[in-house]
Amino acid sequence: MKRLSIIAVVSLVVFSSCVSKKKYVALESDLNDTKSRLTKTQVEKEDLESKMAKIEARVADYNEKINSLKEINDNQLTSVNDVAVMSNNTKGKMRKTLSKVDPALLANATTLEDSINVAISYNLKKSIADDEDDVNINIDKTVVMINISDKLLFNSGSYQLSSKANTILQKIAEVINSEPSMEVMVEGHTDAKTINTPMFQDNWDLSVKRATSVVRLLQNKYNVAPEKMIAAGRSSFMPLVENDSKENRSKNRRTKIVIIPNLDKFFALLDSDTL
Repeated sequence: MKRLSIIAVVSLVVFSSCVSKKKYVALESDLNDTKSRLTKTQVEKEDLESKMAKIEARVADYNEKINSLKEINDNQLTSVNDVAVMSNNTKGKMRKTLSKVDPALLANATTLEDSINVAISYNLKKSIADDEDDVNINIDKTVVMINISDKLLFNSGSYQLSSKANTILQKIAEVINSEPSMEVMVEGHTDAKTINTPMFQDNWDLSVKRATSVVRLLQNKYNVAPEKMIAAGRSSFMPLVENDSKENRSKNRRTKIVIIPNLDKFFALLDSDTL
């Protein structure tokens, strides 16, 4: 009986050892499988990360190309009757400006060039003129012609600039200085009433002296490059209206400033509250 008990105990121990070894082998196999799957997963993760990086690089490249094309499109230049070019950005600003213009002024603007002229005139007048009745602006193929009444610039019969002249001439100087290649002509105009004094032999003298006074102020006070400017006198021979009344003679006494702006830079300069 004792012998049978010993055999039973030994058998139990051996049996238990066998079961533990099998579990160990199974666990070890599971561990190896897990390690293998982990390694495979890590490789797959790295492969996916590599692919993702390539995709992100391609997306970034496409975005850069799209933005580049958009920038090119925004700055695409449109010819205007072979006399000027303007970008899409400028046309956008022009449309904003035209939305504020009196519809009556737009009635005759049937072409893009007409619209440009109306928009530039509107912006320039808002930027420069405090008294719109004494400043008249005309555009001819983007050549800007600013007629300023002598009431804003000179005392009667004098070529000395008045204090009122500084405000408007400073603003005009900013426009001129915005474009290095711009050329400017300053013309003096008188009415038909003749003048003959110790200082002025005739209206030619007066018109030239008034033009040179404006040019000197633009150069000396507002740093407009002198090589960009031309001073000219027209005497009374290019009147705006007939010299048959006091009011008309007042209109003919003026200083005309002719400037040729780059449209994009011109609109950028005036891109303020008026736009």
